[in-house]
Amino acid sequence: MDWLEPVLTLLMLIALEAVLGIDNLLYIAIESGRVPLKDQARVQRIGIVGAVVMRLILLLVLVQLIAVFQTPLFHVDWGSAVQGHFNGHSLIALVGGGFIVYTAVKEVWHILAHDLSREEGGGMNRKPAAAIGAIALMNVVFSFDSVLTAIALTDVLWVMASAIVVSGLIMLWLANRVSAFLKKNRAYEVLGLFILLIVGIMLLSEGGHLAHLELFGGSVQPLNKTTFYFVVTVLILVDLVQSKYQRKLGSND
Repeated sequence: MDWLEPVLTLLMLIALEAVLGIDNLLYIAIESGRVPLKDQARVQRIGIVGAVVMRLILLLVLVQLIAVFQTPLFHVDWGSAVQGHFNGHSLIALVGGGFIVYTAVKEVWHILAHDLSREEGGGMNRKPAAAIGAIALMNVVFSFDSVLTAIALTDVLWVMASAIVVSGLIMLWLANRVSAFLKKNRAYEVLGLFILLIVGIMLLSEGGHLAHLELFGGSVQPLNKTTFYFVVTVLILVDLVQSKYQRKLGSND
């Protein structure tokens, strides 16, 4: 029965990696929706394959060099305003979280401004290379959580690698469905952007916590994952109820 424990761990890791990959998949779906229709499927495939490759590379690197990413790189001491000890992990979380917040706010602004160029060619006519570059950057950020979760659960390399590959295949299977759903239900794109905004805030709080960051005497606390999933669930339920209520109002007119 020596095989039972690794198999159970593998199944648990696949489930966790799939859940952790949802925000990555959502980002890829939204970012690929900004390129012309003829390039969207290719950008999605490259983004997801890149995510899997990045996770595998990070897995091999972190298994050997995890202490390097936890070693303090520099210290900031600006009196009572800002204090912190930054390492590689905290910087990646802070930069990635900031970029996600910027991206979400920018896209919401485009929606509010009713940028008609979004409708031409099925997207914003963004160059595929630019979209792939943005996805690659985010893959680094999302991969850290994914790989660190795997390392925390097991030290068996083949189990971790298998879970990452299988979760990648699940992402490939879901990619077209998520993208098609967002195209048919454009209102849910706003919901997706606000979920990304919360993901960015969560990463910023995690990076600040890892850096022991203190702002004006108060320490930055990480946003609890349970709280994150609760907030996302409430957002989805509110959106669904509001959509159904609007349809009823429309039918009564």
